[in-house]
Amino acid sequence: MKLADLRRLAIRQQTRVRFALAGASPFECVIDEHGIARVPGLRETAAFSLEEELAAAREFELETVPASAKAAAQRRRARRDEVEKLAAHGSGSAPADDHDE
Repeated sequence: MKLADLRRLAIRQQTRVRFALAGASPFECVIDEHGIARVPGLRETAAFSLEEELAAAREFELETVPASAKAAAQRRRARRDEVEKLAAHGSGSAPADDHDE
């Protein structure tokens, strides 16, 4: 699973994905529903690679983005294998139309 896979997942499911950065503790990476990866609190140029940190991540937090201001966000923890399945689910090409022309 690559960072691009998580970005697509976040956009497709309108979800924020978080994972801890083991080599840059106490930081975490947050990929928002627009697919933008950020490290909140980082004030200088990163001395680490997000791809390498992602490869080491074993646990993730998925937070749904509410459709309206009145709805509450839902958070859940997920293991790496669960997130890999979610990311792989929608990474294929679009299905062909099944109607006659």
